Amino acid sequence: MDFDLKKDTPIYVAGHKGLIGSAFIRFFKNNNYTNIITRNREELELKSSSDTNDFFRKNKIEVVILAAGKVGGIMQNRDFPDDFISENLSIQLNVFNSAKKNGVKRLIFFASSCVYPRDAPQPMSEDQIGTGHPEPTSIAYASAKYAGIQMCQAINRQNNLVSFIPVIPNSVYGPNDNFDLSSSHVLPALIRRLDEAKKDNKPSLTLWGSGSPKREFVFSDDIACACVKLLKTLLSDKDLPINIGTGVEVSIKELSEKIRHMVGYSGIIKWDVSRPDGAPRKLLDNTRIKSMGWNKYDTLDTGLEATYQWYKENYG
Repeated sequence: MDFDLKKDTPIYVAGHKGLIGSAFIRFFKNNNYTNIITRNREELELKSSSDTNDFFRKNKIEVVILAAGKVGGIMQNRDFPDDFISENLSIQLNVFNSAKKNGVKRLIFFASSCVYPRDAPQPMSEDQIGTGHPEPTSIAYASAKYAGIQMCQAINRQNNLVSFIPVIPNSVYGPNDNFDLSSSHVLPALIRRLDEAKKDNKPSLTLWGSGSPKREFVFSDDIACACVKLLKTLLSDKDLPINIGTGVEVSIKELSEKIRHMVGYSGIIKWDVSRPDGAPRKLLDNTRIKSMGWNKYDTLDTGLEATYQWYKENYG
């Protein structure tokens, strides 16, 4: 029997102000869910095991969306690897243990496509995880996320019940993305840099790398829809983890041109090939989640327009 996700089920969204968490808040609000529980970092420090357990115990939580954690771009992953592995492992362990102790029925854990080997065959299927070394610039973050996947599967096996669901979304973007150029991912960074280049009337703009790497981008609201479907679905160990991707990839150079036209920047884009590219391709095999009935998602153009509109309203 599938899980009955009722409108008044107590649902905790960890990281509700972030990119993925805020998409869940929009989904639940638009679909009339009435018992959504959130806390900001000042109210609840998930790196504290006692605080986290007390919170779960008092709120009788039944469903968890674990979208909290430390994320960042290439530079931050390269320069602060200890922060990335330590903070994410701490949050994961505390939330998982509190969920187990307090009777949580379903938990969605967000892993990352960084867990795949750097040179994995494309598209990357879930059974390739652990068959090679991840991209070196993000190996600390990837290690934490890989551990989270293994923890979910270990809990499910020991309890003989699939209730902790690890998912692997590809490059997520949308409203509430991080547009801080010191820590953002490539898509929001391109939006900000090209928008500012337009405002400053710059004749040219230099971007990192060659522009040749290809990425698959998934709109955050589509991630929420996919995960709610998974929450309601009876799953087996063989179904996990689950990639969430559109099956469509675009090069960074092509993406920059899309954004350039969208923001109206008429200058020249140059590429600094002395800067790192990261993994050459990161396309997920979405066969598994499509077989579960998820195949409806926004196009990149539609998602970019919604993201840019949010950026203008909040950063303009």
